[in-house]
Amino acid sequence: MDYADRPLAKLGFLTIGSFDESDPFGGHDTTLRVIELGEQLGFDSAWLRDRHLQHGISSPVAVLAAASQRTTRIELGTAVIPLGLENPFRLAEDLATVDVLSHGRLNPGFSVGKPTHFDDIKEALYPNSWETEDFGYDRVIRLLDNLRGKPVSTFEGKEGIEVFSTRIQPRSPGLIDRVWYGAAGLSSAKWAGEQGLNLLSSSVVRAEDDVDFDFARIQRGQIDLFRQSHPLGEAARASQGLVVIPTDSATPEQIAKYQAYAEARFPRTTSPQGPAGMLFAPDLVGTSEHIADALRAHAGYQAVDEVVFALPFSFEADDYTQILTDIAGVLGPLLGWSRSDV
Repeated sequence: MDYADRPLAKLGFLTIGSFDESDPFGGHDTTLRVIELGEQLGFDSAWLRDRHLQHGISSPVAVLAAASQRTTRIELGTAVIPLGLENPFRLAEDLATVDVLSHGRLNPGFSVGKPTHFDDIKEALYPNSWETEDFGYDRVIRLLDNLRGKPVSTFEGKEGIEVFSTRIQPRSPGLIDRVWYGAAGLSSAKWAGEQGLNLLSSSVVRAEDDVDFDFARIQRGQIDLFRQSHPLGEAARASQGLVVIPTDSATPEQIAKYQAYAEARFPRTTSPQGPAGMLFAPDLVGTSEHIADALRAHAGYQAVDEVVFALPFSFEADDYTQILTDIAGVLGPLLGWSRSDV
């Protein structure tokens, strides 16, 4: 099924967040202000990406807890939490807590695999168990079971004045239906579909056996396989995420900066990168009309009716304001999107 002629149903954005190591509050507060702006502009969702041991958001769940108290409508997501650095027991508690605090607005997204630079951090992360840790799908299954309320303890009842439960607390029953999986390859897209999860497709895919390195076709193949494997079939939710930078209201200086940013990153889009053969999508920079035309012709975009556009890294707050304002005010309507809060 092609969604090309259907209006865009959900408009979201993703930010990595960044901060000065000597003043981490400033960067985190700017991220929260960007989320607040997103709600004011009518965006359906705002998403955060993890960055461990960097000057970016290392604890998106904690930041989204703060965002839940500064917003009332916008959905709040993680794209994605790498589960190799998480304890599924504790993470389930944190996710359920934030979902309760946000009145059911949390959309947690995950991925699996060995953590980045694992050999450098394994002694600090898992000092006694790094050789036996499982970084595969079983880690996701554990988390999903916890969110579903399956027992994690054999003890239940009172102990003095304290009451104990067999399952993770607090309970937020609807959360399990809002879990997303960040798939980079065909096998993970198929697995996510088989598990009945939602699919996050980003600006990075695994080239696998594709000889032409056609990002759009690869992404479309993953989305199609996901839906073929999902119990809901064509109704299964899949979201596309590309770096999109409209320039409608940008100053000449901003346009020059945006173009230089995209040009510096373009070489990595021409062939697979690294031992995993990861292929990056070109950043889309230009007027909203130009970007809308490019998206309509994109095979990956044609398979979805919701997006999470990624904001570029390390820009200024004024740049993000301009980009988000143009996405919500010009690009979104060109794609058939309309605010649901008016």
